[in-house]
Amino acid sequence: MNKKDPKLTVLLFNECINNQDISGLAKYLAEDVKLIMGNEVTQNNKEEAKSAWMQFFEMCPDYNNHFNRIESKEDIVCVVGFSTCSNKSVDGPALWRARVENDLISEWQILEDNEDSRKFLKLSLLNL
Repeated sequence: MNKKDPKLTVLLFNECINNQDISGLAKYLAEDVKLIMGNEVTQNNKEEAKSAWMQFFEMCPDYNNHFNRIESKEDIVCVVGFSTCSNKSVDGPALWRARVENDLISEWQILEDNEDSRKFLKLSLLNL
């Protein structure tokens, strides 16, 4: 059960991403966090996730997320926005889906901003 609004947890987590603050970011990660790129789980626990974020920040030192819209239903938070980065492979429109449990990120999913992903996010909010 969350004590805070899950959207606040996502916003604080994203602030850590934008500041490349690994220790701050780790405070928001559940022990069994899943990082998901598209539909593929890439990391399955906090230590793997921290390592992945460190490697990502080394490759993309100027990476930032900008959220235009954030919605939630229960423990699912969906975000529409874009990323900025000199690495063009991660620069541009993006969608995010997070599951927040006990005020921690238990899933962080990054999706391309396309029609299929937007349909998926809408369905996520309906708790299929």
